[in-house]
Amino acid sequence: QVQLVESGGGLVQAGDSLRLSCAASGRTVSSNNMAWFRQAPGKERELVASITWSGVIYRADSVKDRFTISRDNAKNTVYLHMNSLKPEDTAVYYCALSPKGLLGYTNGYWGQGTRVTVSS
Repeated sequence: QVQLVESGGGLVQAGDSLRLSCAASGRTVSSNNMAWFRQAPGKERELVASITWSGVIYRADSVKDRFTISRDNAKNTVYLHMNSLKPEDTAVYYCALSPKGLLGYTNGYWGQGTRVTVSS
């Protein structure tokens, strides 16, 4: 059984930093594609950043200069490092796992989400 457990969200002020964690069990993060999505109130879910099993990283243009994604294979955990947070980053952030060979994340595994609120 695959489980993804996110943590690290909270209420911060604009300009602050946060690190979100996604602890995986049942599958290894180093052998699968991992991603962070977010969904703001009234908006569609969007891909924020991803890292493939081979280490290729993608970041959305809106966060490219501020967020980074990384993984710790020993801890089987993926991180989203968020710097210079803005109010528009307010959303529920979800961790997702897509097994190698599966296209996209929709049919993969998802965590329960962690809420990030950025006040101005």
